[in-house]
Amino acid sequence: MSIARVTEISATSEKGFEDAIRQGLTRANETLRNVKSAWVKEQSVDCADGTISAYRVNMMVTFVLDD
Repeated sequence: MSIARVTEISATSEKGFEDAIRQGLTRANETLRNVKSAWVKEQSVDCADGTISAYRVNMMVTFVLDD
């Protein structure tokens, strides 16, 4: 039987939402083992001078605990 855990992470990119997701998952895989999935909970943008300066995602990342 496997036991999974879910943790929330936030990632930011200047390129776009998809890049923020990739960066967040890449960083999660450096710290967590057995990452299995991610659910994008929220998306938002930072603005400066009337333009988008950064894209942000909040994700719920699921990983399986070691036996």
